[in-house]
Amino acid sequence: MAFVFRRRGRGDRGGACRRAGVGAGARLAQRPCRLPVRARLCWPGGRVSTAERQHTEVAVGILVREDGALLLSTRPEGKAYAGYWEFPGGKIEAGETVEQALRRELQEELGITIASADAWKVTEHDYPHALVRLHWCKVRSWDGAFEMREGQEMRWQQLPLAVTPVLPGALPVLAWLAEERGQPAAG
Repeated sequence: MAFVFRRRGRGDRGGACRRAGVGAGARLAQRPCRLPVRARLCWPGGRVSTAERQHTEVAVGILVREDGALLLSTRPEGKAYAGYWEFPGGKIEAGETVEQALRRELQEELGITIASADAWKVTEHDYPHALVRLHWCKVRSWDGAFEMREGQEMRWQQLPLAVTPVLPGALPVLAWLAEERGQPAAG
């Protein structure tokens, strides 16, 4: 596995990783009183190691119909992974609980109001554009007609899903849902 160290000085405010031309020991010998370099793992392409990246907290709703079908929608154009299928949800804003964020996101994106959300699982996924912590909630009742307010498509799906591609962070959850239902995990 290839990696390089990231140099971070006063002028480096999180831009692309730069390969250090001189080792940290040599830099310390050159200027022992001021060493503005902090070693960080950086993957090729400028991505910083998972240990150094902040999580983006996300509330995700698994809407389940009475027949067991699950609601999935596509990611809108202009967002990372546009066109991929995902469970609806979005970022948790400062001061919000997971349920408050999910309520807000489902109202904004789908035009529905949820009655309640049952916290289910928490997972993490490291995408190239973001390290996300996904707070998965099951939602079994809601009010309102579905409106795709961000231009996305929606489909009710039974397991195994007929739609592809599915956002990678949802794959473990689909396996757990299948396991709960006594179905073989798709793979």
